[in-house]
Amino acid sequence: MPINITNLHKKYNQGNEFIEAVKDVNLTISHGEFIILIGPSGGGKSTFLNLIGGIDRPTSGSICFDDFSLESANEERLTRFRREKIGFVFQFYNLLTSLNALENVMLPLMAQGLDHGIAKKRAAEILTEIGLGHRLKHLPAQLSGGEQQRVAIARAIIGKPSLVIADEPTGNLDSVASDEIIQLLHDLNEKMGITFMVATHNLSLCEKADRILEVKDGMIHEKQTDRDIKYI
Repeated sequence: MPINITNLHKKYNQGNEFIEAVKDVNLTISHGEFIILIGPSGGGKSTFLNLIGGIDRPTSGSICFDDFSLESANEERLTRFRREKIGFVFQFYNLLTSLNALENVMLPLMAQGLDHGIAKKRAAEILTEIGLGHRLKHLPAQLSGGEQQRVAIARAIIGKPSLVIADEPTGNLDSVASDEIIQLLHDLNEKMGITFMVATHNLSLCEKADRILEVKDGMIHEKQTDRDIKYI
């Protein structure tokens, strides 16, 4: 499912001023791409991802997944679209602390109305596939940071979304766990053909990217290689 972004703007009212967080972005994302977003904090990465994921609405411009326009959809259709087509991975995992790993991963399928037994079977299969078959019954507090992020990734992909959005997925992990998560994201992209958009300060992730987009002052500039990155 290609994504076409045209003349995208997002402004926020801050006191007597308007802050333009995203400025006139035009971009086409092909199905199955692995895209890395880099840039300084406050540069607009998270705002841009929130717009792409249908969490926030643009001030002007359009975001189209095939012929589905996010900016013109009502809340009911937008909620259904997010549930069925978008997977989210966050820096701090956002797992439900009262549910074990298996139950957390089952949630998207249960929200889609899938039979409990089928959802449980699929969740167990995907957790086993990513190396957590021995952690199914563990609560988040009983898992390491890297394990919690793997659970979050499994939850994001179990519904086979068209796009996975990951906002600083390694930002709360040590270097070893970060490398493992980077490799897992890349492997899932290649195996499942899901489009990934990953915002990160971890520049080693750029080595895996099909495209590198720098988001700075609300504007997006494409980098040709990771050697074209001018800052840390």
